[in-house]
Amino acid sequence: MSLTTTQGERRVLLRSIHPPQLPRRKLLTRRNAILFVALASLFGLVRPAIGADLPQRPNVIVVFCDNLGYGDIQPFGSTLHRTPNLNRMATQGRKFTHFCVTAGVCTPSRASLITGCYSQRVGMHQNPRDGHVLRPISPYGLNPDEVTIAESLKDRGYATAIIGKWHLGDQPEFLPTRQGFDFFFGVPYSDDMTRAVGQRLGDRLDGKQWPPLPLMENEVVVEAPCDRNGLTKRYTERAMQWIREHQEEPFFLYFPQAMPGSTRTPFSSEAFRGKSRNGPWGDSIEELDWSIGQLMDQLMELGLASNTLVIWTSDNGAPINRDLGDLSRGSNRPLHGRGYTTSEGAFRVPTLIWQPGHVRAGTVCDELVSTMDLLPTLTKLAGGELPSDRKIDGHDIAPLIYSQPNATSPYDAFYYYHRDQLQAVRSGPWKLFLPIDPSAGHPHLGKNDPPQTLLFHLYGDVSCQRNVAARHPDVVDRLMKLADQAREDLGDQGRPGKGQRAIGKIDGQPHAQTIQP
Repeated sequence: MSLTTTQGERRVLLRSIHPPQLPRRKLLTRRNAILFVALASLFGLVRPAIGADLPQRPNVIVVFCDNLGYGDIQPFGSTLHRTPNLNRMATQGRKFTHFCVTAGVCTPSRASLITGCYSQRVGMHQNPRDGHVLRPISPYGLNPDEVTIAESLKDRGYATAIIGKWHLGDQPEFLPTRQGFDFFFGVPYSDDMTRAVGQRLGDRLDGKQWPPLPLMENEVVVEAPCDRNGLTKRYTERAMQWIREHQEEPFFLYFPQAMPGSTRTPFSSEAFRGKSRNGPWGDSIEELDWSIGQLMDQLMELGLASNTLVIWTSDNGAPINRDLGDLSRGSNRPLHGRGYTTSEGAFRVPTLIWQPGHVRAGTVCDELVSTMDLLPTLTKLAGGELPSDRKIDGHDIAPLIYSQPNATSPYDAFYYYHRDQLQAVRSGPWKLFLPIDPSAGHPHLGKNDPPQTLLFHLYGDVSCQRNVAARHPDVVDRLMKLADQAREDLGDQGRPGKGQRAIGKIDGQPHAQTIQP
């Protein structure tokens, strides 16, 4: 029968069959598990009825890649990289085409996912010592008074772990184990913040004091410098081990992958190195695809797939090369711009969500959502409540994840900040670039260009090539007023916002994370 689904979702044919319930603990062979989901997706068996009850207390895995672009994987149009497992995830799950982060760089983007807030609200958008991303041996980090997604789920009885890149503070007070995570295995900041880089910086950012890149387990450095070629493989193996150990209880695994990362030549293990058609960038992406395939297979084997919500996305868009035909530093096609900016190519990231039997297979959501929505959504699914003593910017998007009828974007306005500067506002299909001085960095204007108001229709003009501000003065006026609301609440250059909270800062001298004798 023909069904009308959520706004922006494709019409699909759904067989009128109740989905089979997979036993939570029954072990399946890998071959049979994969075959079952493939056939179930093909015949519509794992597509829940429209309006079905939302699952309660699901396990959660959030995979957060580093600098991976919108056009870097096959489900989002790549013809260069081989991503069969992500293809499977898209076929069996739901693709989000307007899923946004809140910053074009690491630290503020990750702060938003963890807290459900704009980084400007929690003070993680910049600081006087580090600039816009935290560096090694910084006295700053995510304020321990903030409520994190891990703390929210831990309060509901979840086991919690982060395996991968943290980048929200490397001092003990700010480490994941002090922010709601039971277990941490990974690096405390970016994989390009090595001792060699620090030596080149010299006195700037205390570069001479930077230690060898540390791999940590909980609060102890276990390897330095860590082998970056082996990170994806080791992270995956440790994640699978942790899932096996916690399969009998609800769990939350935050899996921020290190790759493709911030270096010009990303890292990969021997099994993938030199095997793609796009050099080190492609090698790392194809290993990331292998990684998610391993997790999906394991969930099927353990009988956990139908009760585990898996979210796969990226912290911001790819840096890309100046020569747009050279994809050796990623692709944000067909979106405009590069990572590290306020372009769509920086803020809109490829996102896939998978939970067989609950998330409708082979569907697409074109509604605006963001990483800030994960904390409120997962808290509600776990049966919890949001804190009442502070503002959380994100929203519950479970109706969009699970294809509830008439579900639409919860955002009246979404803001694009570059550090402390408000540069653009989105409402519905419209994105307005404010008439700001472009010398500080503007994705559409050169530093010597005069300020200009730009208006793009993000559905009719995917690549943001046609400025229609002159044709829609009413839209411009409405979004300008929304910008004023953001300035009042979250601030703008030289103007603090009334709703901003303080970044964390330690007393005393910070120390480097090194192997202890």
